[in-house]
Amino acid sequence: MKQIYEAIPKVNKEMGRQVSEYINTLTKPIGSLGRLEELAIYLSEMKNEPFPSVTPPGVLVFAADHGITSEGVSAYPQAVTEQMVWNFLNGGAAINVFSRQIGAILKIIDIGVANDIEHERLINQKIRYGTGNFYHEDAMSRQEAEQAIDVGYNQALQIIQEGAQCLILGEMGIGNTTSSSAILAVLSGKDISLLVGRGTGISDAAFLHKTAIIKQALIRRNPNRNDPIDIIAKVGGLEIAAMTGAMLAAASKRVPILVDGFICTIAALVAKLISPSVKDYMIVTHQSIEPGHKIALSQLGKQPIIDLGLRLGEGTGAAISFPIIQLATLMLKEMATFQSAGISTNK
Repeated sequence: MKQIYEAIPKVNKEMGRQVSEYINTLTKPIGSLGRLEELAIYLSEMKNEPFPSVTPPGVLVFAADHGITSEGVSAYPQAVTEQMVWNFLNGGAAINVFSRQIGAILKIIDIGVANDIEHERLINQKIRYGTGNFYHEDAMSRQEAEQAIDVGYNQALQIIQEGAQCLILGEMGIGNTTSSSAILAVLSGKDISLLVGRGTGISDAAFLHKTAIIKQALIRRNPNRNDPIDIIAKVGGLEIAAMTGAMLAAASKRVPILVDGFICTIAALVAKLISPSVKDYMIVTHQSIEPGHKIALSQLGKQPIIDLGLRLGEGTGAAISFPIIQLATLMLKEMATFQSAGISTNK
């Protein structure tokens, strides 16, 4: 992990300062485009370029199953993970629709689905057939957690090599809000009852049951809050680990990371624990309605761009937000300055 940490360059604050000054010469009142101006500055700092580009975006969707589903913590059976992977491969999911609209490079990666899937467009990087049920045993071994991070890291490097100018990370895994809530409880130190949400839409009774299961599982597993690999191995998910690795890779190449909702933000927190400087390459795209997301964002120290009441995952919130981020770059590249437009600045 030390090697990955050292590979992440510092963002160029001086470049940001220069771009900020340039924005103030554009044909508009100073600061009138609000957070769009901030986004343009952040992107220039990340990419170390005065006119950064974010297109095409690269979308990586990691799919894996969770053994904890056998405790009845989800509204959907585990089989839905595999069924949704087929939907991704056939182009029918929300992330397919949105990826087509924004001209994204889209990859679907099986890192731990409980069954084998044969399809020419599926990237098979399966580490194991779903995690262990962390109510009774560790979710995975330490070695498997590190392998999953490596898979995400390498997949991100590959899609960047193919031309992706920013990275959108998505996931599919029935039960992954349970894992994410458990990880957040470890990292935040907050009571699990404040963090657990409805996931895919569970009943009141199932919600109370889910809370009790996670609380008991955390006592049994007792993850070390200062050791990201231990946390992932004991209560995490393979797709969460992969997203973590992908974020580290993107930052090492100065590629902006468009952070999706609750589960993706948990991966972001784990990545930050591995390498604090990765946070400087993250843009949080939306506010999920999962109750733990606000707490996760406060831990990350980031503010979302939009709030549309989303809770789908798959990277959809990031894909929906992408045009706003792209507009920030176009503002820099295409707006006239007062001087070039021959507009007086005298009052």
